[in-house]
Amino acid sequence: MTLAAFNQLDAEAAADLIRPCADIPRWVESIVEARPFSNVEEALSYAATSDVDWTRQEVDGALAHHPRIGERAQGGSTEANMSRGEQAGVDADDEEAAAALLEGNRAYERKFDRIFLIRAAGRSAQEILSELERRLGNTEEDEAIEVAQQLREIALLRLEAILK
Repeated sequence: MTLAAFNQLDAEAAADLIRPCADIPRWVESIVEARPFSNVEEALSYAATSDVDWTRQEVDGALAHHPRIGERAQGGSTEANMSRGEQAGVDADDEEAAAALLEGNRAYERKFDRIFLIRAAGRSAQEILSELERRLGNTEEDEAIEVAQQLREIALLRLEAILK
């Protein structure tokens, strides 16, 4: 999809197109309502600063569409396809890394009662594991900020991929 085509979509179709980036309704609606954008960079800049005060409930709702790090998303949905591409650096055949990610995910979920979310694109399993270990030391408040930031980074990467 080109930016010009996105700008021309009706509101419902435009929202459906970008919802897989981050399923936070007010963020999606804000971007759709701000159209037309003159270039992709303008759209990304707007998306980066639009409705930045995501609530825990909104973030948790959006997390429902993300598989655990190290698990391959199933199905043919847009979100599943995006997730598989983003986690390409996590080698499914590396049993040691897979076991460490599984245990790290479990520890994270016990502590924070949500899945561990990180922008996996361009990161190796070892980089992700190091970040997981670091974030296990966060307070709930610090981690809530970090999760929202990671979700926004993922959303922006996905939005860029859709609009280019």
